[in-house]
Amino acid sequence: MYKIHDYKEDSKKINKIKRNISVILYIIIIPILIVNLTLIIKSFIKPNKIPDFFGYKNFIIVSKSMEPTIMVGDAIFMKDVDESEIYINDIISFHDGQDINTHRVIAISEENGIKYYTTKGDNNKREDKNKVTYKDIEGKYEFKISNFGIIVGILQSKITLLILVIIIIVNIYSNKQLQKKREERRKKRKQYEQSH
Repeated sequence: MYKIHDYKEDSKKINKIKRNISVILYIIIIPILIVNLTLIIKSFIKPNKIPDFFGYKNFIIVSKSMEPTIMVGDAIFMKDVDESEIYINDIISFHDGQDINTHRVIAISEENGIKYYTTKGDNNKREDKNKVTYKDIEGKYEFKISNFGIIVGILQSKITLLILVIIIIVNIYSNKQLQKKREERRKKRKQYEQSH
């Protein structure tokens, strides 16, 4: 026979599982929300600059020009650095017209006090046609996460941000409703105990 004690124990277990799921959700969702909101705000403040998070910018590789060092689909993380910190053999991301390229610095020259960086993709036979100046550079290569580009792209999209906000709102609302129901049950139990 199913006893009240068993029901209470099951109810406690279910509530504990729900609490743990909520905690896990917040641990995953809140950092993603913070990063996304920071990037969105920064893109509004500086529309001509790629937004960064604590000096780091990330790009998803779509061409084979840096293979085998960096592969298509890799998520790369670049860091804002001072001009004096860019050397020959460093990998940099830079503006090339409307595009952003990620290539290796193969030479550095100076004209009229301005530094020019000659770049080349590891997988390309020729160096890049245009030389790069410091103002074109978005960052210096720090690290990559192989085959993680699609996931990073999804996590940073505005649709994902909206979905995450909805999940948090639904979770908060359902927790409030559960709390309300528990309170109502407690009151009914008290009333029942007082009347008997």
